[in-house]
This record gives sequence, C-alpha cells and structure tokens, in this order.
Amino acid sequence: MTDPREFSEERTDSTAHPGRQPQLPPFPPGYDPNLPPLQPNSPYPPLPQPSRPRPEMSSHVVRPPKRPPRSGWRKAVYVGSGKLINPGESPAERRQRELVARVNQPLRGCFRIAMMSLKGGVGKTTITTTLGATFASLRGDRVIAVDANPDRGTLSQKIPIETTATVRHLLRDADKITRYSDVRAYTSQGESRLEILASEQDPAVSEAFSETDYLRVVSLLEHYYNIVLTDCGTGLMHSAMKGVLDSADALVVVSTGSVDGATSASATIDWLEAHGYGDLVKRSIVAINSVRPKAGSVDLDKLAAHFGARARSVCRIPFDPHLEEGAEIELERLQPATRLALLELAAAMADAFPLKG
Repeated sequence: MTDPREFSEERTDSTAHPGRQPQLPPFPPGYDPNLPPLQPNSPYPPLPQPSRPRPEMSSHVVRPPKRPPRSGWRKAVYVGSGKLINPGESPAERRQRELVARVNQPLRGCFRIAMMSLKGGVGKTTITTTLGATFASLRGDRVIAVDANPDRGTLSQKIPIETTATVRHLLRDADKITRYSDVRAYTSQGESRLEILASEQDPAVSEAFSETDYLRVVSLLEHYYNIVLTDCGTGLMHSAMKGVLDSADALVVVSTGSVDGATSASATIDWLEAHGYGDLVKRSIVAINSVRPKAGSVDLDKLAAHFGARARSVCRIPFDPHLEEGAEIELERLQPATRLALLELAAAMADAFPLKG
C-alpha cells in the first residue's frame, strides 16, 4: 500500500505550505495577462470580445426568391410551365417596381406642389392632372389639385365633373367645414381618386382670388389632404402667385421641346431666382412636355442638360394622342412610355418628401 506521506511535498494548497502562495496554472491560449480582470477576485482576465455581433448566416447564404414576371415571354414561360420555371422579372418590370416604391415613400403632413409656366399651351394643366392622378392611383392617401388660374382655368375639364362648386364657394363656407366629407362636397373626383377643386369660371370674379384667399384655401385643405398640387396661371404677377410660391414645398416648371417653350421656362426660372425663390428653384423639377409627335430640329438631350444644371431634376414626357385630345384624362388610355415617364416624374417629386420622424 502506498504511504500518503510520499505525496505530501507535492501539495500546492496553503495548508501544506502555510508560508508560500499557491501557484496558478498557466494562462490558457487567447488570454492577455495585461487586460484587467472581469471581476476583482477572478484569476484570469476576460477573453477579447468581437467589436460587433456577427450577422446571421442565413442572411448571407439564402437567396431571396425571384419575383414572378408580369408580362412578356417571361410570363408565358412561367404560366406555361405551371409556375415551375420562373425566369424572374425583366429589367423593365424591376425598374417600374422601384419607381412605384419611391412614389409610395412615407409622407408626413401635407406636401404642396406648384405647377408653373409663363407660356400657355405647354400642357401645364395636363401635367398637373396626370401627375396628381399618378400619385392618387398609387398612394393610399388623398391627393387634390387646385385651379389657381385667374383666367378661367380648365383643370376641371380633365376629370368628370361631380359638382359646380368652385374654390370661391369653399372660401365662403370655410367656417362650416369640420370634416373631410364636408370638403368633398366641393370637389370632383376621377377614376384615379384624384380630386379637383375648380376655379371660378367668371374671369371678373376669379380675378379677386387673392394671396390671402389662396392661403386660406391651402390651410384648410392641408388638414384633409396629403398632397396638394396648384395649377397656377401663366402670369407671375397676379395676386395669388406670391401665396402659391411662399407656401410651396416643391415646384414643377413645365416646358415644351420647342425653342419658345424652353425660353419661357428659362425665363420663369430667372424670375424666380431674381425674386428670392432660389431655394425653391433648387427643389424644382423641369418637365419637358412633347405636345407634338415630332421634336423637330431641337436637341432634347441638350435641352434636358441645360435645365438639369439649374433644377433638381428633369423629366421628359413623350407625345401621347390621348393627351392631345384635351378632354378628360384616363391613365389607362395613355401609352406605356407616357405612363412610365409620369411614374418617373412622380418618383422624382416623392424624393423631395420630408423624412419621416
């Protein structure tokens, strides 16, 4: 039998050797003895921790599922194979989906857009209607266009008329309006859900539509609508224009692809910058509207580059036979290229929405 006393010299506790400190085992790999201990009584410092948590592996190795195609040969293959073969979206479909997502950006409060042009016949009212209809058809909130043209505006002719009430009637009854349904009695609504508040058709009466009147209308509408577009007249000096510009969050200057249309649009920007609206110009979009089937000898690329150096963005709207009619506008009757151009215009405008928060 082994005598336990043979091992008495190998004991390391303080009972065997009262005058000697116990020896600690060596540091394990990965420890730095210069680091402070995790706890005062801990014999070892903590292992170094990663600077940030590592992402889940699944977010890197799992591919997102392909979205099914919605048109063209891709859809034919997808449907013909019983949805077993999915070629995915085409670049055009992906582009359209991205534009729709931009149009649907969250919007806090009310966003006011002024539509301007010094020259008549450039399609300003048409662009107002189609831009508003694009917003209204894609977003879930309320969109309204206000006719602020003192010279018998034609905005109300772009959608089916549901009421003969005008902006003047709304001002007269403003104190009685307490809910959205009250305002709705003064507006007409198209299939896109865009509402229009018509101007007074008597030029003698509409000339009295002042800056104060316009600001009262906007302050009322902003309680019930998220986007308010104002179709301005061609004159920059009429009484309501200062109120329109002072309250606008963004601006659309409408031009044509002709020399005189572009000159008028440039003159509009010059006037705005000269009268203290330089910041508004920086937030503006120039819409080059093709009112004729052919552009003629004007280089539209150079024209777009000219306005691109002065405005935040430039959008080109192609000629469309349905818009040339000058009658009620239905988005479904527009050509695909026109729908895409309007979607790009709406997306560019939505990029200026104030950040949510």
